[in-house]
Amino acid sequence: MKNGLCKTVHYDFLGDLFKMKQFTSNELRNAWKKFYIDRGHVDCGAVSLVSDGSTGVLFNVAGMQPLMPYLLGKKHPMGTRLCNVQGCVRTNDIDSVGDKSHGTFFEMMGSWSLGDYFKEDRCKWSYELLTEVFGFDRDHLAATVFAGDENAPRDEEGAQCRIKSGFKPENIFYLPAEDNWWGLEFGPCGPDSEMFYVKDVPDCGPNCGPGCHCGKYTEIGNDVFMQYEKHQDGTLTPLAKKNVDTGWGLERNLAFLNGIDDVYKTDVHAPVIAHIEKCSGKKYGEDEKLTRSMRILADHTRTGVMLIGDEARLTPGNTGAGYVLRRLIRRAVRHARMLGMTKEQIIECALIYVNVVYSEAYPNLIKNRDFIVSELTKEIERFESTLENGMKEFKKILDRRIEGKNVIDGKEAFYLYDTFGFPLELTVEMAGEEGLTVDEEGFKTAMEQQKETARAGSSFAQKNTASIFDDLDASIVSEFVGYDRLTGEEEITALADENAICDSVGEGKTATVIVAKTPFYATMGGQKGDTGVIKTATGTMEVTETVKLPGGRIGHIGVVESGSIVKGQKATLMVDAGKRASTCRNHSATHLLQAALQEVIGHEAHQQGSYQDTERTRFDFSYGKAMTAKELARVEEIVNNKIEEDLAVKTDVMSIEEAKKTGAMALFGEKYGAEVRVVSMGDFSKELCGGTHVAHTGLIGNFKIVSESAVAAGVRRIEAITGANVIEYYRNLEKQLLEAAAAAKTQPSGLAEKIAHLQADNKALQAEIESLKAKAAKDAVGDVMNNVVEVNGVKVLAAKVPGVDMNALRDLADGLAEKLGGGILVLASDSDGKANLVAKATDDAMAKGAHAGNLIKKLAPIVQGGGGGRPNMAQAGGKDASKIDELIAAVKDAVAEQIK
Repeated sequence: MKNGLCKTVHYDFLGDLFKMKQFTSNELRNAWKKFYIDRGHVDCGAVSLVSDGSTGVLFNVAGMQPLMPYLLGKKHPMGTRLCNVQGCVRTNDIDSVGDKSHGTFFEMMGSWSLGDYFKEDRCKWSYELLTEVFGFDRDHLAATVFAGDENAPRDEEGAQCRIKSGFKPENIFYLPAEDNWWGLEFGPCGPDSEMFYVKDVPDCGPNCGPGCHCGKYTEIGNDVFMQYEKHQDGTLTPLAKKNVDTGWGLERNLAFLNGIDDVYKTDVHAPVIAHIEKCSGKKYGEDEKLTRSMRILADHTRTGVMLIGDEARLTPGNTGAGYVLRRLIRRAVRHARMLGMTKEQIIECALIYVNVVYSEAYPNLIKNRDFIVSELTKEIERFESTLENGMKEFKKILDRRIEGKNVIDGKEAFYLYDTFGFPLELTVEMAGEEGLTVDEEGFKTAMEQQKETARAGSSFAQKNTASIFDDLDASIVSEFVGYDRLTGEEEITALADENAICDSVGEGKTATVIVAKTPFYATMGGQKGDTGVIKTATGTMEVTETVKLPGGRIGHIGVVESGSIVKGQKATLMVDAGKRASTCRNHSATHLLQAALQEVIGHEAHQQGSYQDTERTRFDFSYGKAMTAKELARVEEIVNNKIEEDLAVKTDVMSIEEAKKTGAMALFGEKYGAEVRVVSMGDFSKELCGGTHVAHTGLIGNFKIVSESAVAAGVRRIEAITGANVIEYYRNLEKQLLEAAAAAKTQPSGLAEKIAHLQADNKALQAEIESLKAKAAKDAVGDVMNNVVEVNGVKVLAAKVPGVDMNALRDLADGLAEKLGGGILVLASDSDGKANLVAKATDDAMAKGAHAGNLIKKLAPIVQGGGGGRPNMAQAGGKDASKIDELIAAVKDAVAEQIK
């Protein structure tokens, strides 16, 4: 290592004495990359932890995952020899987190050959890394190779390359596919060869080896020889170019090289574990259950920090990756509570990861530190606000459980999720701690039943997308050519009615038309598709919707207005120019809006989604709080200034790599092709965008924000209008103002003053009404003090008061309680056919056992009601006012049960 930072140490903790080098986590990362860079590799850097969706998983779960297109043959822009250290997130074995080795976040040290070197060089360099860099000796190294099966042959080449590199022949082991074949669900795959450290301990039996998992063999790293591609049907075909994927787990090797058998004692966790010990007053390792909680808290906090601080800036949510993040944070909170730790102390743990552990390796965490703290704090507070009540409800579920039944009902688990925010997995974990299971299928059924009420039926366009054109010849595709023209003439290459592909569609019927080149923009990227007209020699069709279809096709959907539309005909396609212009104004305004938001509230305002049609633009962005009126006014002002400056709108087509170098903003998670369109508006805005826009910003006309609201945790939404819609907006506003002024019998200029006078008059009248109601209530109750009785030495007054609402009833109770001096008071009133109940208990009565809340709970069912409250005051409502007399008669006995 450079700077002499590596130390040579001797260890005998594994049952032998061997010489190897000790590393910090930063030293290990740097040593790995330097080794491969010295051998012609390029550090390709790490990518986001959040998957782009191309591999069917939520997160990057392996170092090679982002390289899949290049492992399949695509040319990598940085060359054929690559290396990096890639963060990964896996939660499939989350239940194992809490032991010494498992974690949901981990780092993979990787190197790759993309059609360059193969097994011989790979095995040679692995051996050099083991012996020359890490200090292992030959006698304690072993390797496994693929034993072969019906799908692929035995890897003799791999075995010979290992021996040639320096491994002893007797330390080469042949294992089956379950041990020595690597691949995800589909994609690149092939035989792998794992390397092990061999302890000086006796064999566990005659077949002792890496495959028996007895503990004598400790895995160090893995070389995958990618010779095949696995398809979704399970078949294997040879790759055009053979590749090598090498992956070594950083945490596992860091612990091993430093003589530690617990990754939570390495420098990636040790500072946080020490802080947890300090905050909780508990010693790591002394109590198995509490130590498990310490590890879970540390791991889940780290993963939360990494996901929120990632370039994706993931936030907790109810679906997808956001749900996994929420689940991790909430599980961490629960285990922190078990350790007696507070929200502030959890945040302190997070900041240790940001400021101390990963400040050098992951500078993005420092950059996003405030965002990390904000999102963690909000999610912890959300969960803490319901955690206490949720735990009480969970205890009730346990108490209600029928003796001998060891399964928690799925509906009850869903109630915990829906009402208290308990992820299903948390309920399953808590149930397991009680020796119970959860009806997970019942939970899913309850979830689906709730969704059904909100699920909209499929539109015709969705049905087409799903099935109708699936069997169409793959050569039939569409190209959008409408950036600079709104008309075109093309042959109809495919046609469908509402149910199937067909040759013609007649008048009054719904049709979908496909052509090779179209000026119609299909709905995508947030922009609503074009409408217009398609004409042929035999018919006219009004296009009401344009959509993307599978297989690179564009569908024009609408109704045949006259005649018939026939496959193979020449068609004239005409986009509605006015509606396209309106949509372009709204789309271009959205770009100005995003740039203005970042100027006003900061660069944490990242696009989360958008929508533009002819009427408005809707823009969703990450921001943790409501914008102020002043901020909104400033954003609106900036956008209108840029419209007035009449900035040129320029579009350049370039590679995605070139686009990123220009600083163009991109929507995270969006899939972009090899070439992208970069839309610039002067020097103010630059974004990757495939939509349509105005030629210069002056054409937008004007811009008005009509609303700002929350749509999800940490996500805000602005809705705005442009052009003629702004004029129409102010016309409607003026009309409403004139109507309001006329109703108030004043001029618009004097409306505010008139409203202030009316409010003052209303307040005075309301006070007078309340006074009259109180007097009426007193008159209605009459002299009830003669009704006072004593129950076990406590004065009790129960009375019926006709026609009094709840507010007046409470006021009356306060006055009568003063007259009573001390005791218990119950009043009931019939108001609009329903019963209102109020109970009060004074201090001396409470000292003898009186409880107003419990009294109301007992009495309210008589009038088909319910309620409760504090020991000194409670209220309730009831549906059956005819039973008030019966309730009043029951007061004395109910009080007697409390006062003994």
